[in-house]
Amino acid sequence: MKQFKAESKRLLDLMINSIYTHKEIFLRELISNASDAIDKLYYKALSDGNTGLNRDDFAINLIPDKEKRTLTITDNGCGMTKDELDADLGTIAKSGSLNFKQAMDKKENIEIIGQFGVGFYSAFMVAEKVTVLSEAFGSNEAWKWESSGTEGYTLEPCSKQGNGTEIILQLKPDTDDEKYGEFLDTYHIKSLVKKYSDYIRYPIKMDMEKSRLKEGTKDQYETYTENETLNSMVPLWRKNKNEITQDQYNQFYKDKFGDYENPAKVIHMYVEGASNFHALMYLPAHAPFNFYTRDYEKGLQLYSNGVLIMDKCADLLPDYYSFMRGIVDSEDLSLNISRETLQHDRQLKLIAERIDKKIHSELETMLKNDREGYEKFFKNFGLQLKYGIYQDYGAHKEELQDLLLFYSSSEKKLVTLKEYVDRMKKDQKYIYYACGDTVDHVDKLPQSETVKDHGYEILYMVDPVDEFAVSMLAKYADKEFKSVSADDLGLETEEEKKEVEKKAEENKDMLTFMKNTLGDKVSSVVLSQKLKTHPVCLSTNGAISMEMEKVLNSMPNVEKDKIKTKRVLEINSSHPIFAKLCDLYKDDKDTLKEYAQLLYEQALMIEGVAVDDPVDFSNHICKLMAK
Repeated sequence: MKQFKAESKRLLDLMINSIYTHKEIFLRELISNASDAIDKLYYKALSDGNTGLNRDDFAINLIPDKEKRTLTITDNGCGMTKDELDADLGTIAKSGSLNFKQAMDKKENIEIIGQFGVGFYSAFMVAEKVTVLSEAFGSNEAWKWESSGTEGYTLEPCSKQGNGTEIILQLKPDTDDEKYGEFLDTYHIKSLVKKYSDYIRYPIKMDMEKSRLKEGTKDQYETYTENETLNSMVPLWRKNKNEITQDQYNQFYKDKFGDYENPAKVIHMYVEGASNFHALMYLPAHAPFNFYTRDYEKGLQLYSNGVLIMDKCADLLPDYYSFMRGIVDSEDLSLNISRETLQHDRQLKLIAERIDKKIHSELETMLKNDREGYEKFFKNFGLQLKYGIYQDYGAHKEELQDLLLFYSSSEKKLVTLKEYVDRMKKDQKYIYYACGDTVDHVDKLPQSETVKDHGYEILYMVDPVDEFAVSMLAKYADKEFKSVSADDLGLETEEEKKEVEKKAEENKDMLTFMKNTLGDKVSSVVLSQKLKTHPVCLSTNGAISMEMEKVLNSMPNVEKDKIKTKRVLEINSSHPIFAKLCDLYKDDKDTLKEYAQLLYEQALMIEGVAVDDPVDFSNHICKLMAK
């Protein structure tokens, strides 16, 4: 028995037990090696001027045998000589594919999957013994390489029909934790081929047991065996766009991603340059049920030369485009030794940048040319774009701001920021917005009255993240955003300001009395410059608004340290209630305390904030009604 030509047996043990995350990967590796062997023969034949070989003559066969407990993988590729078996399989991490690729690269660019020479040894994860029968193309002798792992291997002559390689795995016995026998189940093997090797360019075949109605009967069935091709071979994304129908795109999406509905949009691209790659991406017509939960995993499927490397590569998509589904296939990826993860991310970053720009461009086109379709998309995923504005300290706000939609008080529909600014009145200084739980709620806010009276459009923001996103934007087209709840809306004339200031000074003591009555519930009680017909409203001092307070306090782990804004109770000095307050301050300060509390709680409800004590609120009303 020969010993492996590695530094130690421990290296092989490491290859078998530590490199690969999932045992099922062994089948991907052996199929990829078989594909490489066929590629070597095909490319070498072409370079030697041998045109007698046809791609259609090549195939990879899988043969499970439950009785013998063996799984055999065969190919009719280049095969190996005795010296190649000894050198390539006897020396761990020596890759015949890599040597071949380096030799051929000088002549032409070819796609060979294996480079590290360790994929073959993944077979020992599931097999207690591995036998390799191989005959090199053009040779008339075959050789058998056999090993049970770290103890070494034997190499001796054997008989074999034709060139190529046959790998026979004697599977390990099943244990309580590991069921190696599942790799002999034809339907499980088929699912693994579809998952990892569906786009190997040569047919992967296996005998499948099927049933059919017996001829001449109505309810009797018979079983039969059919040699079935398990893989698709030619990836849809590598075909020309003009060869693919919309129905084919749709069906591929449904089959690949398990959706019941056609996608809203298809993005098919091929990029050449610093990093070459194919991409086929889909914009779903609806959000997955778990999209806005922690369980949702973003990412595109990542392939290297048609072999699945990662099922969900999160680094290919920014969070704000996490709704996209699809596939990226590149021959330029630098993979780690197990081909399960990326060795470094330079190429990945280049690919991600191009994908980011392409998705943005397609959404812009959709917004421009298919407004109805875009609004449906925004209803499903617009929230994610708004999160993108706020994330990373606003790093992506310039890219995303023109994709946002908000409900317009004047248009009564969703509008873009550009559409709002383009129709702003000449004397309008700000982009006005109002926040609340629903459009109906926002439309009735007392703070909106003054802005509406001036004929200015208001953007209604009803998503929790809206005001955070707007605060990050700060401006659009040099126009500052202004909440209708802000202290200064920039709408009052100097005369109006002076009149309110005069009344506030005259009633300074009453306002202070009401503030003291409410205690730390408010930072101050003032006369409003924004109210017209409503008696009262709440505003805030500082960066955190009432709406932000609601959002922040609804988050987990804030029960002990509730966030409290600096609330300001604003009173309309033109409303009859103000005259009543003035009279009570002169004659009945105890009742004024009841009024102050009641007005504050009314203002809370207008903002959509629950009162602290509903029973006490009810008692206040009843007490005042009885007077």
